[in-house]
Amino acid sequence: MTNGDDVPDPRGGPRAALVWFLRTDHGAVMFVREAASSALTVAMVGLLLFSVSGVWPPLVAVESGSMQPNMERGDLVFVMEEQRFAPEYATGDTGVVTHQDATDHGYRQFGGLGDVVVYQPYGNARETPVIHRARFWVDDGENWYSKADPEYVDADNCEELRNCPAPHAGFITKGDNSVTNDYYDQTRGISSPVKPAWVKGTAEYRIPYLGWVRLTFAGTLTPGTTSADVASAGASGGGPAAIGADSTAENGSGVALAPVT
Repeated sequence: MTNGDDVPDPRGGPRAALVWFLRTDHGAVMFVREAASSALTVAMVGLLLFSVSGVWPPLVAVESGSMQPNMERGDLVFVMEEQRFAPEYATGDTGVVTHQDATDHGYRQFGGLGDVVVYQPYGNARETPVIHRARFWVDDGENWYSKADPEYVDADNCEELRNCPAPHAGFITKGDNSVTNDYYDQTRGISSPVKPAWVKGTAEYRIPYLGWVRLTFAGTLTPGTTSADVASAGASGGGPAAIGADSTAENGSGVALAPVT
C-alpha cells in the first residue's frame, strides 16, 4: 500500500519506513529531513577541515583588533597544526617560523614576517587562547633584552623587563596592532614565553565577516569594548571558535573558537 505517488506505507517494514521518510511531503517530516541533511553536510565539512588542519576546531573567529590591520574583528580564520608543511627554517622541531627567522627567507603570513600562532596563555586551558605573531625564540634563563626591538619594550635592561631572564624556553609574541599592542605580550602579562606545547596551531587563511555569526551567537562581542585577540575553547560540535588574547591582560586580543556545527 502507498499513501501517495511512489510513497509506501511506513507500516510496511523498516525499508518502507525509510523510503517513506525520504519521499513524503509531510511538513514535520520534511523539516526533520532537511535539518538532518544540513547537519550531515556541516559535519562532513568539519571532518574534511579537520583532516586537512589536524586541529579541532579548525576555525576561529577573531573577537578584537589586536592583529589589525592584518586581521579584523569578525574574521573567520583557518588554523593548521603547526608542524604540518613547516619549512626547514622553522624554529627547531616546533614547526613555527618566527619573525626573526622569517627575515632571512622572506616568509610572510598575514601581511607580516613570521607565523601567526594560536596559543594558550600560560598553558592554562581555562584561559581564552590568543592569536598573535611569533616574534623570536628565547632559551630558558636567557637575557633576551638585546634580541628585543627597542620599540616594543619599555625597559632599559633585562632587570626592568618582565619575564627577563626567560623563566623557561618559548616564543616571544606580539599583536600586529601598533596602537593597542605596542609591546610584546610577555612584557604585559598576557603570557610568559609561549612553550611549544601551548601552541594550538598556526593561522593560514582568513575569511572576512563570517566570524561575526559565531561571535553573535556566542555573545562574545559587545560594541565599543576592547579585548584581546584570544580564542575560547571549542564546543563539542564542529564549528568555528573565537580567539584573542588573555582578557585579564592589559593589551590582550580576543578571538572565539568556532567548531563547525
